[in-house]
Amino acid sequence: MANVLTFTDRGIYCPAGDFHIDPWRPVDRALITHGHADHARPGMGRYLSTEAAAPVIRHRLGDIALDTVRYGEGRRIGGAQVSFHPAGHVPGSAQIRVEVAGEVWVASGDYKVVDDGLSEPFEPVRCHAFITECTFGLPVFNWTPLPELRAQINAWWSANAAEGRPSILGAYSLGKAQRLLHDLDPAIGPILTHGAIENTNAVLRGQGLSLPDTTLVTPDTRAKDHPGAMVLAPPSALGSAWARRFAGASTAFASGWMALRGVRRRRAADRGFIVSDHADWRGLNSAIAATGAERIFVTHGYTSVFRRWLSEQGYDAAIVETDYSGESLDAPDDPEAA
Repeated sequence: MANVLTFTDRGIYCPAGDFHIDPWRPVDRALITHGHADHARPGMGRYLSTEAAAPVIRHRLGDIALDTVRYGEGRRIGGAQVSFHPAGHVPGSAQIRVEVAGEVWVASGDYKVVDDGLSEPFEPVRCHAFITECTFGLPVFNWTPLPELRAQINAWWSANAAEGRPSILGAYSLGKAQRLLHDLDPAIGPILTHGAIENTNAVLRGQGLSLPDTTLVTPDTRAKDHPGAMVLAPPSALGSAWARRFAGASTAFASGWMALRGVRRRRAADRGFIVSDHADWRGLNSAIAATGAERIFVTHGYTSVFRRWLSEQGYDAAIVETDYSGESLDAPDDPEAA
C-alpha cells in the first residue's frame, strides 16, 4: 500500500500534491482543517480551507492568501484529488480526503461524532488509511448526553442567579463557547462574554449562525449591574484579574477533562461539566469503524494506549508525532484568550 501522506517535521505531507495538512512550520501550501491555533498557524505561503472555516481563520491570521472550497467539492492539486468533509468539531471544521492513484487517505484533524446543533455534523469518509486524534482515547471519557448537559448547566446558572451570584463558565473561545451559548436559557439572566469569545461570536454571527444576545465584558463592567449573569470566558481567564471583577461568582469548567476525578478540585472550580468538541472513547471507535480503514495513525492524546487498543482490534495501527495540542485547561486556545 502506497503512502499517500507522509509525516515530516513540518506536518503531514502529500508528495503527489506537494502540500501539507495543518503544518506547524512554514510551508508553501497548507490545507487547513479548522481555525484553532494549533492547526491554523501563521507563516504559510498559501492556505486552503472550507468556506465556513475561512472567516475565523482570516480573523485569527489576518491578511493571508486563503482559497476556499465547499464541503465535498473536489480539487485537483498536482497528482492528488482532494476534498473536505464535515468533522463536527467546530463550525467549518473538516476532515481532508486525499486520493492518489486510487488510494484514499483521510486526515481527520479534530472531530466529534455527536451533532451539537451548531457545527456541521460529522460525516464518515471511507478510506484505506485514517489519521485520527485520540485526545480522549481512554474508556473513562464518555460525554454527558446533550439534553442532560443542557439541563445541568442551566440548573446551575439558575440556582446561582437565585442567590444573586454570577456564574463564570470556562470554555474555549472557538466552538465550545458557542455551542454552550446556543444551549443557554436567556430567560435566566443576562449573558456576558470575554473579548476573545465575543470576537469569535461576531465572526460566526456574520456567517449566519444564530446565537443568543450577549454583552461584552469591558473595563467598566460591574457585576452589580448584571445581576444573575452568566459569564463565558476562556479557561485561561478564570482565576485572573479579569475574573475578579465578578466577586462571589460560582465558577465552572466545561471540558472533557472533567471526566477525570480530581481535575475540578485541582482547578478550584465549583462545578465541572463533562463536554468536549473532541470525540470521546465511543466516538473515536465508532468513527474509525465507519471509515472501513485498515491502517490507522493516531496523533495527539493517549497515543500509546489507543494504538495498542486498535492493534488488539485487528487494525494496522501506528503513532504519529505531531505538534497538535488537543484540549487543554492550562493554555489559551488562541492568542486573544489570555
